[in-house]
Amino acid sequence: MASSSGPSLNEELQCSICLEVFTDPVTTPCGHNFCRTCLIKCWTNTQTCFCPLCKEKYSKTPDLKINTTLREVVQHFKEKLNLGESEVFCDICDERKQKAVKTCLTCPSSYCETHLEPHLRVPRLKKHKLINAVENLEDYICQKHERPLELFCRDDQTCVCLSCTEGEHRTHNTVPIEEESREKKNQLVQTQIDVHQMIQDRMKKIQEIQHSVELRKRNTDKERSSSVEIFTDLIRSIERCQSEQLKMMEEQQKAAEKQAEDLIKEIHQEITELKRRNTELEQLSHTEDYLHLIQMSSSLYTRPHTKNWTEIRIDSDVNSLERALTELKKTLDETLNEKLSQTGLKFVQKFAVDVTLDPDTANPYLILSDDGKQVSDGDIEQDVPENPKRFDVGLCVLAKQGFSSGRFYYEVQVKGKTEWDLGVIRESINRKGEITLSPEDGFWTVILRNEDEYEACDSPPVSLSLTVKPEKVGVFVDYEEGLVSFYDVESRSHLYSFTAQTFTDKLYPYFSPWFDDDEGKNPLIITPVSPLMD
Repeated sequence: MASSSGPSLNEELQCSICLEVFTDPVTTPCGHNFCRTCLIKCWTNTQTCFCPLCKEKYSKTPDLKINTTLREVVQHFKEKLNLGESEVFCDICDERKQKAVKTCLTCPSSYCETHLEPHLRVPRLKKHKLINAVENLEDYICQKHERPLELFCRDDQTCVCLSCTEGEHRTHNTVPIEEESREKKNQLVQTQIDVHQMIQDRMKKIQEIQHSVELRKRNTDKERSSSVEIFTDLIRSIERCQSEQLKMMEEQQKAAEKQAEDLIKEIHQEITELKRRNTELEQLSHTEDYLHLIQMSSSLYTRPHTKNWTEIRIDSDVNSLERALTELKKTLDETLNEKLSQTGLKFVQKFAVDVTLDPDTANPYLILSDDGKQVSDGDIEQDVPENPKRFDVGLCVLAKQGFSSGRFYYEVQVKGKTEWDLGVIRESINRKGEITLSPEDGFWTVILRNEDEYEACDSPPVSLSLTVKPEKVGVFVDYEEGLVSFYDVESRSHLYSFTAQTFTDKLYPYFSPWFDDDEGKNPLIITPVSPLMD
């Protein structure tokens, strides 16, 4: 048997590819060691050679030479394992004792090759029970009947002699000890396979955790980059809040990395225990000492109790980051209002465009004015032609004008209305069936419900606390900057902004008067833009 330091030394001398003790170890330029055959096989059919452990890439295939020093250490370790069992000497030799090759359980004695000869030649002696030489001979003899233990009782899970089967084990299920030994060895082999697979699964889990952390880091870096582009001309105002947000992001990342580090440490501990178990199984599977095999296997051929790692995950999602950014934007409302209420609104009005409603897109229940500037709920379905551009469920209508670049601005009168939707939409949205107002679905809108419940339909939605009810709403879009902003024109205040959006389709102004409670006398009205005076 190996010394107590054997398992840990065994781990140090294992190839990380095959998880066995090194055979012809070679060293890569980065300093890691592998079996020569394992490394060559790993590089087969690959255009770029790399270290399987640290993933360092090499511009050309390294010249692999045997690490002679490591090979000698491995050889010494293997010899040390083989010398773990005590030597047994011949009981018959008078002077210099020769090493025994067989032990006779019938005699009972151990014999060298010379003194074993009668047992191989004399008919009476040829019937004796011979086994590989053992030192603890008494363990192979029935203490009650002083006969060889040749059978195994499966009912009592113990070795017995022939006399035992005529007594208390007479009705028990007994089999030749060689047969039981073969079955135990088969079970050990299967357990070895299971343990090896468990090791591979945990190595794969480590890679999965490391990949999840790296994915989260990339996503965090991406969000960090986009968060600093919210509004160039307001960067000084949001610098303090941004710093706090980035600090929180870093803390979340560190927490995820710490969680991953703890999980990997725990998995490594399991792998170490599994490797130790695997070494014991390996030694036991090659032994010829059948009694030792049976006595030890009962505790080794069962699968080790380990944690189920299948459902363990490291969260690589950054939705929490998006929610945090939403909170950041809410925190910045006062600053945004202060900056945009004066210079902001006056600036965006310079990009005013003339928009008119498109009757081909209007829901059949809507009524449009002849000049295409007003829309209201008609309460009765109109007789309009079928059109793929028409909304059939959503009570809304689009402008005729679409925009795929640059900046544009328009204003809509909402005075006296208790419910409405305003904003812009992506041209390619599905206009049939129910619609969902969110940027993911191609809608950038602000809505009013129940007279005083204002909401920006962001992800997640953001409730707007307004002290003054807007009577005229301005909508501004900067296509290249990915910006959609809403203003209360009369109070010159900023209502909300969708920032850092990505536009690829043409954008169309979007209007919904909702269900009119005044029989069509309270429409949404597209009004001319009157530049603000200082």
